[in-house]
Amino acid sequence: MKQRIEQPLRHSCSTLFLIKYVLLGLILFFGVFCFFFGSIPYSLTLDPHNYHSVVAEDGVDPFFSDTVIKHDDSAGTFDLLHLDSLLPQSIPICDMKYSELIPCLDRHLIYQLRLKVNLTLMEHYERHCPPQERCYNCLIPPPNAYKIPVRWPASRDEVWKANIPHTHLAQEKSDQHCMVVNGEKINFPGGGTHFHDGADKYIIALARMLKIPGDKLSNGGNIRTVLDVGCGVASFGAYLLSHDIMAMSLAPNDVHENQIQFALERGIPSTLGVLGTRRLSYPSRSFEMAHCSRCRIDWLDRDGILLLELDRLLRPGGYFVYSSPEAYAQDPENRKIWNSMYSLLRRMCWRVVSKKDQTVIWVKPLSNSCYLKREPGTTPPLCSSDDNPDKMWNVSMKTCITPYSAKVHKGKSSGLLPWPQRLTAPPPRLEDIGISAEEYQSDTVTWRLRVSEYWNLMKPVVQKNTLRNVMDMNSDLGGYAAALHDRDVWVMNVAPIRSASKLRIIYDRGLIGTVHDWCEAFSTYPRTYDLLHAWMVFSEVLERGCSAEDLLIEMDRILRPEGFVIIRDHPSVINYLHKYLIALHWDGWGLEVEPRVDTLSLSEERVLIARKKLWRYGVTSDMGLPPKGWVEQSGGIHNEAQSMGRSENENMRRVEEIEKEA
Repeated sequence: MKQRIEQPLRHSCSTLFLIKYVLLGLILFFGVFCFFFGSIPYSLTLDPHNYHSVVAEDGVDPFFSDTVIKHDDSAGTFDLLHLDSLLPQSIPICDMKYSELIPCLDRHLIYQLRLKVNLTLMEHYERHCPPQERCYNCLIPPPNAYKIPVRWPASRDEVWKANIPHTHLAQEKSDQHCMVVNGEKINFPGGGTHFHDGADKYIIALARMLKIPGDKLSNGGNIRTVLDVGCGVASFGAYLLSHDIMAMSLAPNDVHENQIQFALERGIPSTLGVLGTRRLSYPSRSFEMAHCSRCRIDWLDRDGILLLELDRLLRPGGYFVYSSPEAYAQDPENRKIWNSMYSLLRRMCWRVVSKKDQTVIWVKPLSNSCYLKREPGTTPPLCSSDDNPDKMWNVSMKTCITPYSAKVHKGKSSGLLPWPQRLTAPPPRLEDIGISAEEYQSDTVTWRLRVSEYWNLMKPVVQKNTLRNVMDMNSDLGGYAAALHDRDVWVMNVAPIRSASKLRIIYDRGLIGTVHDWCEAFSTYPRTYDLLHAWMVFSEVLERGCSAEDLLIEMDRILRPEGFVIIRDHPSVINYLHKYLIALHWDGWGLEVEPRVDTLSLSEERVLIARKKLWRYGVTSDMGLPPKGWVEQSGGIHNEAQSMGRSENENMRRVEEIEKEA
């Protein structure tokens, strides 16, 4: 009996002894864990560029044995290695009242910050970005009844009312045949303030005024780029497309605040902007024509500074089409405005080439000859030689005439070939930015191959009319947009501020674009682009000390539901961005590949393609779960299970094959 009792006692003591040491070990482990991991600032989970505060000089995190960031200032490159524990598990959703937020064109912000702006100079319609502490670090929700937009070309004439639930413009301009509410849709008959019978007839009338053969306003491809100021819902630009003319339709976010939103929903090239105090963000000599149809702009304000801005933007021999009461009304007030405007434009060496009914057309001189013949002291003066007419980002307008270079003066033209030859022919201004014709042609060929590769990868999910509004966030020489020429899309080419000088090449190719600083929000409404292409954009943003997360949130604001992003960057950057895909709802379909090395490859690159899902405000989702349908493969991630035209069994077999290969 004694033996039987001692045996369980010894067993019990040994068990208690073991438990004691296990508990002691756990206490020591968690103590060390909390000491090291609790030392890391919480801010790191929100802002990747704040890693600098805890990264040692050699790039090794003092608490982790792995490298977090390598930052070589001399090379200007980042190498981010993602750390799951330091990334946010989700991104908050903004309140529904911010569904149409444009952060840098938010008039409420101006009043809240008590900014001193001159209302008469339209400064309140210019960009005023919120300081970092007032940025909206949340996802902009779509309207609750939002629908996938009507596809092009049907979208030119109709959009879903639920997507832009604003009908006051239709009521206000009901006599102009501009827009009509029709049940669940809003229709656009093609009318405007000065073309009630339709923009198509108005365009033909302009061609006849200029005596262009065949009534084709493009004039054999010599009129390609047009600036339409005060464009309304951009019907003029919409109908120019069938003439092979690309218009940059421009209007401010004013009392008719949804005009550009309607234009972009229709799939028409357009942007928010205003002729106020700063230069428009386009290079000099970008447009063959400027157009104003009852645009309500005071062209005589501040000694004609707004007309001088148009003069900067027009090419040699460019036209200014002006349809407004000042051009035809006979009352004393309008006659006075007309006489003053006529006198100013004569001193600027513009001349009237046609005047009929409600419209007058001026033409800009081909050379400097007229300027040199003016009397001394004539106003406006010529700009000084140290003024750079191609500086356009946050630069004030000048009350002076931009003279031509000696080369343009001698040639009496822009030297551009007609469209479409100019799309691929090396433009004369290449030498201004130090690019040879051979480099330019090589760039064109490389982008043609890259875009072909993208399209092959996206073929399972992209149909003929899936995409319409496309943005190239780092346009360089415009090769990406040129490669899309044969597809029914238009591209907003965005030149980051470091490469703003290249934007002139974009326009010389017959394309359109703008300059932008990607450390700030872009001037557009939410949900306006179907595809965003970002080549090395994140690397540049990180080099400048800006936030990759902020840029992702901004891209999400711009991107339509079911739209795509193509991000081409360093592998470490792509790895880092992966961790945000679920939080952004960019897990509708995805693919990552290692692209072929080409003449533009700066270093090792990866391509991430992802599709944004349509989600609803107030509807929860499993933010921590892996994206459904995504699988790992040697080249990255691929949503093979959603490939079109396969049965579920076939998909499962394919997934198993990919897993074996991996």
